[in-house]
Amino acid sequence: MENIKRTLILITAITCLAVMPKEAAGQSAAEILERSEEMMRGNSQYAEMTMRIERPRYNREVSMRSWLMGRDFSLILITAPARDNGTVFLMRENDIWNYDPRIDRTTRLPSSMMAQSWMGSDFTNDDLVRDSDIIDDFEHQILRTEEYNGFDAYVIELIPKPDTPVVWGKVLIWICSEHYTQLRIENYDQRGQLANTMELSEIEEFGQRRVPTRIVVTPADRDNERTVLTYDKIEFDIDVDEAFFSRANMQRVR
Repeated sequence: MENIKRTLILITAITCLAVMPKEAAGQSAAEILERSEEMMRGNSQYAEMTMRIERPRYNREVSMRSWLMGRDFSLILITAPARDNGTVFLMRENDIWNYDPRIDRTTRLPSSMMAQSWMGSDFTNDDLVRDSDIIDDFEHQILRTEEYNGFDAYVIELIPKPDTPVVWGKVLIWICSEHYTQLRIENYDQRGQLANTMELSEIEEFGQRRVPTRIVVTPADRDNERTVLTYDKIEFDIDVDEAFFSRANMQRVR
């Protein structure tokens, strides 16, 4: 009887470990997010992308090139359509700038505009230039692990810290437990209502990285509308420095 009892206790302990969130097993939600950020972004990155905005009455495409360095520096250059060619968005630490070549003017975007639509798409200004930091600006916890689109995934909840520049009231992220690729993001408004969903798919290998090359953003409150962002080219750990991400360079970059 005693041997049976000890065996049952051992089985119970092993079962608990098998279903225990990684945070309890030694890997915190913040560490998982950190590894995911490194996988998705690297120390620096160059990308060429096409964004397709789909609406019931029209479709519109925007082509762009982007550069980033760490979490504090990013620059996006619009290359098409012709009317928007040369438009630039710059994030430099805590400042967000927009250059409009049609009027040859550079404008600083206030934090109140971070929740607004970017280029008429379902992305917000914050999504593209990342004014908020998912590591430092949020409290995180692992809610569960589950299978998602054929991958074992962590489901992590992010709640913004007080007085941080975050447009969402809550964010849920599905991250592959094997290669730390982000698979799905749900953004909730300040009332706790689902605002939009990002599906990240068509994962490809770039050296030691596995990165989704297609992101579909679907608003929760509008039927038959979505934005599809496709990566045509990605290069990691490029040779770029802080001086590249300057207001002066916004007018020179091509």
